[in-house]
Amino acid sequence: MTAEEGKRVSEQDVDCGCGPTEAEKRGFWEKGSVSRRSAIGLGALTVAALSTFGVGAGFNAAYAASYPSWDDVQNAKNNEAAKANEIARIQGLISGLTQKVADAQAAARAAGTEYYNAQQAFFEAAQRATDLQSQADAQDALALDSARKAGQVASQIYRNGGDNTSLELFFSSSAASADELLSKLGQMDKLLSRNQAVYDDAVSARNSAQNLSDQAVTARTERDRLQKLAEEKLKAAQEAQAAAEAALAEQQTYLLQLEAQLAALQDDTAKTIADYEAGVAEAKRLEEERRKQEQENANNGGGGNNGGGGGGTGPGNGWVRPHGGYQSSGYGPRVPDCDSSGCSSSFHRGVDLAAGCWAPIYAAADGTVDAAFYNGGYGYWVRINHGGGIQTSYAHIAEGGIAVSYGQWVSAGQVIAYAGNTGASFGCHLHFEVYEWGNVINPIWFMENRGVYMG
Repeated sequence: MTAEEGKRVSEQDVDCGCGPTEAEKRGFWEKGSVSRRSAIGLGALTVAALSTFGVGAGFNAAYAASYPSWDDVQNAKNNEAAKANEIARIQGLISGLTQKVADAQAAARAAGTEYYNAQQAFFEAAQRATDLQSQADAQDALALDSARKAGQVASQIYRNGGDNTSLELFFSSSAASADELLSKLGQMDKLLSRNQAVYDDAVSARNSAQNLSDQAVTARTERDRLQKLAEEKLKAAQEAQAAAEAALAEQQTYLLQLEAQLAALQDDTAKTIADYEAGVAEAKRLEEERRKQEQENANNGGGGNNGGGGGGTGPGNGWVRPHGGYQSSGYGPRVPDCDSSGCSSSFHRGVDLAAGCWAPIYAAADGTVDAAFYNGGYGYWVRINHGGGIQTSYAHIAEGGIAVSYGQWVSAGQVIAYAGNTGASFGCHLHFEVYEWGNVINPIWFMENRGVYMG
Protein backbone atom coordinates (compact mmCIF):
# COMPACT_ATOMS: atom_id res chain seq x y z
CA MET A 1 0.00 0.00 0.00
CA THR A 2 1.50 3.34 -1.06
CA ALA A 3 1.75 6.40 1.14
CA GLU A 4 -1.00 8.06 -0.91
CA GLU A 5 -3.26 5.00 -0.51
CA GLY A 6 -2.53 5.01 3.21
CA LYS A 7 -3.51 8.66 3.38
CA ARG A 8 -6.81 7.92 1.59
CA VAL A 9 -7.48 4.99 3.94
CA SER A 10 -6.76 7.20 6.95
CA GLU A 11 -9.11 9.88 5.65
CA GLN A 12 -11.84 7.31 5.00
CA ASP A 13 -11.37 5.94 8.49
CA VAL A 14 -11.71 9.36 10.11
CA ASP A 15 -14.73 10.36 8.04
CA CYS A 16 -16.67 7.09 8.32
CA GLY A 17 -19.13 8.67 10.77
CA CYS A 18 -19.21 5.63 13.03
CA GLY A 19 -16.50 6.64 15.50
CA PRO A 20 -15.67 9.76 17.45
CA THR A 21 -14.55 12.78 15.46
CA GLU A 22 -11.27 14.49 16.27
CA ALA A 23 -13.21 17.12 18.21
CA GLU A 24 -15.02 14.40 20.15
CA LYS A 25 -11.75 12.67 20.97
CA ARG A 26 -10.32 15.90 22.33
CA GLY A 27 -13.50 16.35 24.33
CA PHE A 28 -13.19 12.82 25.72
CA TRP A 29 -9.64 13.15 26.91
CA GLU A 30 -9.21 16.83 27.75
CA LYS A 31 -10.31 18.48 30.99
CA GLY A 32 -14.00 19.21 31.26
CA SER A 33 -15.52 16.29 29.35
CA VAL A 34 -18.00 15.87 32.20
CA SER A 35 -19.26 18.84 34.21
CA ARG A 36 -17.54 19.23 37.57
CA ARG A 37 -19.51 18.77 40.76
CA SER A 38 -18.73 18.51 44.44
CA ALA A 39 -18.12 15.04 45.80
CA ILE A 40 -20.56 15.84 48.60
CA GLY A 41 -24.03 17.12 47.85
CA LEU A 42 -26.12 17.00 44.71
CA GLY A 43 -24.34 19.80 42.82
CA ALA A 44 -25.31 19.70 39.15
CA LEU A 45 -26.85 16.23 39.41
CA THR A 46 -30.53 16.50 38.54
CA VAL A 47 -33.39 14.47 39.94
CA ALA A 48 -33.89 13.02 36.45
CA ALA A 49 -30.26 11.89 36.35
CA LEU A 50 -30.56 10.34 39.79
CA SER A 51 -33.67 8.43 38.78
CA THR A 52 -31.60 6.82 36.01
CA PHE A 53 -29.74 4.94 38.73
CA GLY A 54 -32.88 4.01 40.68
CA VAL A 55 -32.33 6.45 43.55
CA GLY A 56 -34.45 9.38 42.45
CA ALA A 57 -37.66 8.77 44.37
CA GLY A 58 -37.57 10.80 47.57
CA PHE A 59 -33.85 11.41 47.19
CA ASN A 60 -34.13 15.17 47.81
CA ALA A 61 -36.34 14.75 50.87
CA ALA A 62 -33.74 16.48 53.02
CA TYR A 63 -34.02 19.60 50.92
CA ALA A 64 -37.83 19.61 51.18
CA ALA A 65 -37.65 20.03 54.97
CA SER A 66 -39.10 16.57 55.62
CA TYR A 67 -36.72 15.87 58.51
CA PRO A 68 -37.99 16.62 62.01
CA SER A 69 -36.62 19.52 64.02
CA TRP A 70 -35.78 19.32 67.70
CA ASP A 71 -38.90 21.39 68.35
CA ASP A 72 -40.93 18.69 66.60
CA VAL A 73 -39.34 16.09 68.86
CA GLN A 74 -39.99 18.14 72.00
CA ASN A 75 -43.63 18.65 71.07
CA ALA A 76 -44.12 14.97 70.25
CA LYS A 77 -42.50 13.90 73.51
CA ASN A 78 -45.28 15.65 75.41
CA ASN A 79 -48.00 13.57 73.72
CA GLU A 80 -47.97 9.77 73.66
CA ALA A 81 -49.85 9.45 70.35
CA ALA A 82 -47.72 12.10 68.68
CA LYS A 83 -44.58 10.49 70.11
CA ALA A 84 -45.48 7.12 68.66
CA ASN A 85 -46.11 8.66 65.25
CA GLU A 86 -42.86 10.62 65.39
CA ILE A 87 -40.90 7.51 66.39
CA ALA A 88 -42.37 5.62 63.43
CA ARG A 89 -41.60 8.51 61.09
CA ILE A 90 -37.99 8.81 62.24
CA GLN A 91 -37.45 5.05 62.03
CA GLY A 92 -38.79 5.19 58.49
CA LEU A 93 -36.44 8.05 57.60
CA ILE A 94 -33.44 6.18 59.04
CA SER A 95 -34.39 3.04 57.14
CA GLY A 96 -34.95 5.06 53.97
CA LEU A 97 -31.57 6.77 54.24
CA THR A 98 -29.83 3.43 54.70
CA GLN A 99 -31.68 1.87 51.78
CA LYS A 100 -30.98 4.83 49.49
CA VAL A 101 -27.28 4.60 50.21
CA ALA A 102 -27.30 0.86 49.51
CA ASP A 103 -29.29 1.32 46.29
CA ALA A 104 -27.11 4.18 45.08
CA GLN A 105 -23.90 2.29 45.82
CA ALA A 106 -25.22 -0.81 44.05
CA ALA A 107 -26.18 1.31 41.03
CA ALA A 108 -22.72 2.90 41.01
CA ARG A 109 -21.09 -0.54 41.17
CA ALA A 110 -23.25 -1.78 38.27
CA ALA A 111 -22.51 1.31 36.16
CA GLY A 112 -18.80 0.96 36.90
CA THR A 113 -18.85 -2.67 35.79
CA GLU A 114 -20.61 -1.68 32.55
CA TYR A 115 -17.90 0.88 31.92
CA TYR A 116 -15.17 -1.65 32.68
CA ASN A 117 -16.58 -4.10 30.13
CA ALA A 118 -16.89 -1.36 27.50
CA GLN A 119 -13.39 -0.09 28.29
CA GLN A 120 -11.82 -3.54 27.92
CA ALA A 121 -13.69 -4.13 24.64
CA PHE A 122 -12.26 -0.87 23.32
CA PHE A 123 -8.73 -1.81 24.41
CA GLU A 124 -9.01 -5.17 22.66
CA ALA A 125 -10.41 -3.60 19.48
CA ALA A 126 -7.63 -1.01 19.46
CA GLN A 127 -5.02 -3.75 19.81
CA ARG A 128 -6.62 -5.75 16.99
CA ALA A 129 -6.62 -2.71 14.71
CA THR A 130 -2.96 -2.07 15.49
CA ASP A 131 -1.99 -5.72 14.92
CA LEU A 132 -3.83 -5.90 11.58
CA GLN A 133 -2.22 -2.71 10.36
CA SER A 134 1.22 -4.01 11.36
CA GLN A 135 0.57 -7.23 9.44
CA ALA A 136 -0.63 -5.22 6.43
CA ASP A 137 2.49 -3.07 6.53
CA ALA A 138 4.69 -6.18 6.72
CA GLN A 139 2.96 -7.74 3.69
CA ASP A 140 3.21 -4.44 1.83
CA ALA A 141 6.95 -4.37 2.50
CA LEU A 142 7.28 -8.01 1.36
CA ALA A 143 5.39 -7.25 -1.85
CA LEU A 144 7.65 -4.30 -2.56
CA ASP A 145 10.79 -6.32 -1.85
CA SER A 146 9.61 -9.23 -4.04
CA ALA A 147 8.71 -6.88 -6.86
CA ARG A 148 12.16 -5.31 -6.72
CA LYS A 149 13.81 -8.73 -6.87
CA ALA A 150 11.69 -9.72 -9.87
CA GLY A 151 12.58 -6.47 -11.54
CA GLN A 152 16.27 -7.03 -10.98
CA VAL A 153 16.14 -10.47 -12.61
CA ALA A 154 14.11 -9.13 -15.51
CA SER A 155 16.55 -6.30 -15.95
CA GLN A 156 19.43 -8.74 -16.03
CA ILE A 157 17.78 -10.82 -18.76
CA TYR A 158 16.28 -8.01 -20.80
CA ARG A 159 18.64 -5.20 -19.92
CA ASN A 160 18.56 -3.51 -23.31
CA GLY A 161 14.88 -4.19 -24.09
CA GLY A 162 13.38 -4.94 -27.51
CA ASP A 163 15.21 -7.39 -29.69
CA ASN A 164 18.65 -6.54 -28.33
CA THR A 165 18.44 -8.62 -25.15
CA SER A 166 20.96 -9.63 -22.59
CA LEU A 167 20.87 -13.11 -24.11
CA GLU A 168 23.74 -11.93 -26.28
CA LEU A 169 25.78 -11.23 -23.16
CA PHE A 170 24.67 -14.48 -21.60
CA PHE A 171 25.96 -16.49 -24.58
CA SER A 172 28.76 -14.10 -25.58
CA SER A 173 31.49 -16.55 -24.67
CA SER A 174 29.85 -19.03 -27.14
CA ALA A 175 29.50 -22.66 -26.23
CA ALA A 176 32.38 -24.97 -26.95
CA SER A 177 29.96 -27.86 -27.42
CA ALA A 178 26.28 -28.72 -27.63
CA ASP A 179 26.38 -29.96 -24.03
CA GLU A 180 27.70 -26.62 -22.83
CA LEU A 181 25.03 -24.76 -24.81
CA LEU A 182 22.27 -26.95 -23.39
CA SER A 183 23.66 -26.37 -19.91
CA LYS A 184 23.44 -22.60 -20.40
CA LEU A 185 19.94 -22.90 -21.76
CA GLY A 186 19.05 -24.93 -18.67
CA GLN A 187 20.42 -22.21 -16.44
CA MET A 188 18.32 -19.65 -18.31
CA ASP A 189 15.20 -21.75 -17.76
CA LYS A 190 15.89 -21.96 -14.04
CA LEU A 191 16.45 -18.22 -13.91
CA LEU A 192 13.14 -17.56 -15.63
CA SER A 193 11.34 -20.03 -13.33
CA ARG A 194 12.81 -18.40 -10.26
CA ASN A 195 11.78 -15.00 -11.50
CA GLN A 196 8.22 -16.26 -12.03
CA ALA A 197 8.18 -17.54 -8.42
CA VAL A 198 9.43 -14.20 -7.14
CA TYR A 199 6.75 -12.45 -9.17
CA ASP A 200 4.06 -14.79 -7.80
CA ASP A 201 5.26 -14.06 -4.26
CA ALA A 202 5.04 -10.33 -4.92
CA VAL A 203 1.45 -10.63 -6.22
CA SER A 204 0.45 -12.80 -3.28
CA ALA A 205 1.99 -10.39 -0.77
CA ARG A 206 0.31 -7.43 -2.46
CA ASN A 207 -3.10 -9.12 -2.30
CA SER A 208 -2.52 -10.11 1.31
CA ALA A 209 -1.49 -6.56 2.19
CA GLN A 210 -4.67 -5.17 0.62
CA ASN A 211 -6.85 -7.71 2.42
CA LEU A 212 -5.23 -7.00 5.78
CA SER A 213 -5.44 -3.27 5.16
CA ASP A 214 -9.17 -3.58 4.50
CA GLN A 215 -9.54 -5.57 7.73
CA ALA A 216 -7.57 -2.90 9.59
CA VAL A 217 -9.95 -0.20 8.32
CA THR A 218 -12.91 -2.23 9.58
CA ALA A 219 -11.15 -2.85 12.90
CA ARG A 220 -10.44 0.87 13.35
CA THR A 221 -14.09 1.65 12.67
CA GLU A 222 -15.10 -0.82 15.37
CA ARG A 223 -12.42 0.55 17.69
CA ASP A 224 -13.77 4.08 17.34
CA ARG A 225 -17.34 2.91 17.90
CA LEU A 226 -16.32 1.13 21.08
CA GLN A 227 -14.32 4.14 22.24
CA LYS A 228 -17.39 6.31 21.92
CA LEU A 229 -19.52 3.75 23.76
CA ALA A 230 -16.92 3.45 26.54
CA GLU A 231 -16.89 7.21 27.07
CA GLU A 232 -20.68 7.25 27.35
CA LYS A 233 -20.45 4.47 29.95
CA LEU A 234 -17.73 6.43 31.77
CA LYS A 235 -19.96 9.47 32.06
CA ALA A 236 -22.84 7.32 33.36
CA ALA A 237 -20.55 5.61 35.89
CA GLN A 238 -19.22 8.93 37.18
CA GLU A 239 -22.75 10.29 37.56
CA ALA A 240 -23.81 7.14 39.38
CA GLN A 241 -20.84 7.55 41.70
CA ALA A 242 -21.84 11.16 42.36
CA ALA A 243 -25.35 9.98 43.20
CA ALA A 244 -23.93 7.42 45.64
CA GLU A 245 -21.72 10.05 47.26
CA ALA A 246 -24.68 12.43 47.53
CA ALA A 247 -26.79 9.71 49.16
CA LEU A 248 -24.00 8.96 51.61
CA ALA A 249 -23.53 12.67 52.35
CA GLU A 250 -27.24 13.01 53.04
CA GLN A 251 -27.08 10.04 55.39
CA GLN A 252 -24.02 11.42 57.20
CA THR A 253 -25.67 14.82 57.53
CA TYR A 254 -28.92 13.60 59.06
CA LEU A 255 -28.37 10.14 60.51
CA LEU A 256 -26.72 11.26 63.76
CA GLN A 257 -29.48 13.75 64.41
CA LEU A 258 -32.23 11.28 63.54
CA GLU A 259 -30.76 8.62 65.80
CA ALA A 260 -30.41 11.13 68.64
CA GLN A 261 -33.97 12.33 68.12
CA LEU A 262 -35.20 8.74 68.17
CA ALA A 263 -33.27 8.08 71.38
CA ALA A 264 -34.74 11.23 72.93
CA LEU A 265 -38.27 10.12 72.11
CA GLN A 266 -37.67 6.63 73.45
CA ASP A 267 -35.80 7.82 76.56
CA ASP A 268 -37.90 8.08 79.73
CA THR A 269 -35.07 9.50 81.86
CA ALA A 270 -34.69 13.13 82.85
CA LYS A 271 -32.11 13.76 80.12
CA THR A 272 -33.15 16.85 78.16
CA ILE A 273 -33.53 17.39 74.44
CA ALA A 274 -30.78 20.02 74.72
CA ASP A 275 -28.36 17.35 75.91
CA TYR A 276 -29.09 15.15 72.89
CA GLU A 277 -28.78 18.14 70.56
CA ALA A 278 -25.44 19.09 72.11
CA GLY A 279 -24.21 15.53 71.67
CA VAL A 280 -25.07 15.62 67.96
CA ALA A 281 -23.28 18.94 67.53
CA GLU A 282 -20.14 17.62 69.22
CA ALA A 283 -20.14 14.43 67.13
CA LYS A 284 -20.43 16.50 63.95
CA ARG A 285 -17.59 18.76 65.06
CA LEU A 286 -15.30 15.80 65.72
CA GLU A 287 -16.21 14.23 62.37
CA GLU A 288 -15.45 17.47 60.54
CA GLU A 289 -12.06 17.73 62.25
CA ARG A 290 -11.29 14.13 61.25
CA ARG A 291 -12.15 14.81 57.62
CA LYS A 292 -10.03 17.95 57.53
CA GLN A 293 -7.09 16.05 59.01
CA GLU A 294 -7.49 13.27 56.43
CA GLN A 295 -7.54 15.82 53.62
CA GLU A 296 -4.44 17.56 54.96
CA ASN A 297 -2.66 14.23 55.24
CA ALA A 298 -3.60 13.41 51.66
CA ASN A 299 -2.50 16.80 50.32
CA ASN A 300 0.79 16.65 52.20
CA GLY A 301 1.46 12.97 51.72
CA GLY A 302 4.30 13.25 49.19
CA GLY A 303 7.78 12.00 49.93
CA GLY A 304 10.09 9.24 48.88
CA ASN A 305 11.95 9.29 45.59
CA ASN A 306 11.82 8.04 42.05
CA GLY A 307 13.32 4.70 42.91
CA GLY A 308 11.55 2.36 45.30
CA GLY A 309 9.83 5.01 47.39
CA GLY A 310 7.56 6.80 44.93
CA GLY A 311 6.03 10.22 45.26
CA GLY A 312 9.21 12.24 44.89
CA THR A 313 9.69 15.48 43.00
CA GLY A 314 11.06 13.78 39.91
CA PRO A 315 14.15 14.64 37.87
CA GLY A 316 12.91 18.14 37.06
CA ASN A 317 10.32 17.19 34.43
CA GLY A 318 7.23 16.99 36.63
CA TRP A 319 6.80 13.20 36.64
CA VAL A 320 7.23 10.94 39.67
CA ARG A 321 6.96 7.27 40.56
CA PRO A 322 3.32 6.61 41.49
CA HIS A 323 3.95 3.97 44.16
CA GLY A 324 6.73 2.44 46.20
CA GLY A 325 7.75 -1.19 46.39
CA TYR A 326 8.86 -3.54 43.67
CA GLN A 327 7.57 -4.32 40.18
CA SER A 328 5.47 -7.46 40.58
CA SER A 329 4.27 -7.64 36.97
CA GLY A 330 5.41 -5.83 33.83
CA TYR A 331 3.65 -4.75 30.65
CA GLY A 332 2.73 -7.16 27.87
CA PRO A 333 2.01 -10.89 27.47
CA ARG A 334 2.21 -13.00 30.62
CA VAL A 335 1.18 -16.36 32.08
CA PRO A 336 -2.16 -15.78 33.85
CA ASP A 337 -2.49 -16.23 37.61
CA CYS A 338 -5.58 -18.14 38.70
CA ASP A 339 -7.50 -18.84 41.87
CA SER A 340 -11.04 -19.89 42.78
CA SER A 341 -12.44 -16.53 41.63
CA GLY A 342 -10.89 -16.66 38.15
CA CYS A 343 -7.72 -15.86 36.23
CA SER A 344 -5.79 -12.73 35.43
CA SER A 345 -5.45 -11.49 31.86
CA SER A 346 -2.93 -13.03 29.47
CA PHE A 347 -1.90 -9.56 28.26
CA HIS A 348 -1.08 -7.09 31.02
CA ARG A 349 -1.88 -3.50 29.99
CA GLY A 350 -0.09 -1.84 32.88
CA VAL A 351 2.66 -2.27 35.42
CA ASP A 352 2.07 -3.61 38.94
CA LEU A 353 3.91 -2.06 41.88
CA ALA A 354 3.63 -3.73 45.29
CA ALA A 355 4.37 -1.95 48.56
CA GLY A 356 1.77 -3.49 50.86
CA CYS A 357 -1.85 -2.79 51.78
CA TRP A 358 -2.72 0.86 52.36
CA ALA A 359 0.65 2.06 51.08
CA PRO A 360 0.18 5.55 49.57
CA ILE A 361 -0.39 6.05 45.85
CA TYR A 362 0.86 9.29 44.31
CA ALA A 363 -0.23 11.34 41.31
CA ALA A 364 2.38 10.68 38.62
CA ALA A 365 2.15 14.28 37.40
CA ASP A 366 0.00 17.39 37.74
CA GLY A 367 -3.51 17.03 36.38
CA THR A 368 -7.25 16.86 36.97
CA VAL A 369 -9.04 13.83 38.39
CA ASP A 370 -11.50 12.93 35.62
CA ALA A 371 -12.71 9.63 37.10
CA ALA A 372 -12.95 8.19 40.59
CA PHE A 373 -15.25 5.23 41.20
CA TYR A 374 -15.47 1.44 41.38
CA ASN A 375 -14.48 0.20 37.92
CA GLY A 376 -15.25 -3.52 37.60
CA GLY A 377 -12.10 -5.62 37.42
CA TYR A 378 -9.97 -2.57 38.28
CA GLY A 379 -11.73 -2.26 41.63
CA TYR A 380 -11.68 1.23 43.12
CA TRP A 381 -10.02 3.32 40.45
CA VAL A 382 -8.78 6.86 39.80
CA ARG A 383 -7.83 8.41 36.48
CA ILE A 384 -5.94 11.68 36.05
CA ASN A 385 -5.98 13.81 32.90
CA HIS A 386 -2.61 15.50 32.38
CA GLY A 387 -3.51 17.29 29.15
CA GLY A 388 -2.19 16.74 25.65
CA GLY A 389 -4.05 13.44 25.36
CA ILE A 390 -2.09 11.82 28.23
CA GLN A 391 -3.87 10.16 31.15
CA THR A 392 -2.73 7.88 33.95
CA SER A 393 -4.89 5.41 35.85
CA TYR A 394 -4.54 3.82 39.27
CA ALA A 395 -6.37 0.55 40.00
CA HIS A 396 -7.12 -1.90 42.86
CA ILE A 397 -7.33 0.92 45.41
CA ALA A 398 -8.41 -0.12 48.91
CA GLU A 399 -12.07 0.22 49.76
CA GLY A 400 -12.38 3.66 51.30
CA GLY A 401 -8.88 4.44 50.06
CA ILE A 402 -9.63 7.10 47.41
CA ALA A 403 -8.31 10.41 48.79
CA VAL A 404 -9.41 12.70 45.93
CA SER A 405 -12.67 13.53 44.21
CA TYR A 406 -13.85 14.00 40.65
CA GLY A 407 -12.82 17.35 39.17
CA GLN A 408 -10.05 17.95 41.72
CA TRP A 409 -6.70 19.35 40.62
CA VAL A 410 -3.76 17.32 41.96
CA SER A 411 -0.02 17.90 41.94
CA ALA A 412 2.76 15.46 41.10
CA GLY A 413 3.63 13.44 44.20
CA GLN A 414 0.36 14.20 45.99
CA VAL A 415 -1.28 11.25 47.72
CA ILE A 416 -4.42 10.40 45.77
CA ALA A 417 -5.25 6.95 47.15
CA TYR A 418 -4.03 3.90 49.08
CA ALA A 419 -3.17 0.48 47.66
CA GLY A 420 -5.66 -2.33 48.10
CA ASN A 421 -6.86 -5.61 46.68
CA THR A 422 -10.22 -4.67 45.11
CA GLY A 423 -11.47 -5.89 41.75
CA ALA A 424 -9.67 -8.71 39.90
CA SER A 425 -6.59 -8.62 42.09
CA PHE A 426 -4.32 -11.20 43.70
CA GLY A 427 -2.90 -9.13 46.56
CA CYS A 428 -2.49 -5.50 47.57
CA HIS A 429 -0.73 -3.51 44.86
CA LEU A 430 -1.09 -0.61 42.43
CA HIS A 431 -1.93 -1.41 38.80
CA PHE A 432 -0.70 1.65 36.89
CA GLU A 433 -1.65 2.38 33.26
CA VAL A 434 -0.90 5.20 30.82
CA TYR A 435 -3.16 6.24 27.93
CA GLU A 436 -2.38 8.37 24.90
CA TRP A 437 -5.61 9.66 23.33
CA GLY A 438 -7.39 6.76 24.98
CA ASN A 439 -5.04 4.03 23.71
CA VAL A 440 -3.03 2.01 26.21
CA ILE A 441 0.73 2.46 25.90
CA ASN A 442 3.63 0.86 27.76
CA PRO A 443 3.84 2.75 31.08
CA ILE A 444 7.35 1.53 31.81
CA TRP A 445 8.77 3.02 28.60
CA PHE A 446 6.64 6.14 28.96
CA MET A 447 7.92 6.84 32.48
CA GLU A 448 11.52 5.94 31.64
CA ASN A 449 11.43 8.51 28.83
CA ARG A 450 10.67 11.03 31.58
CA GLY A 451 13.47 9.83 33.83
CA VAL A 452 11.28 7.75 36.18
CA TYR A 453 12.10 4.07 36.57
CA MET A 454 9.57 1.43 37.57
CA GLY A 455 11.85 -1.51 38.20
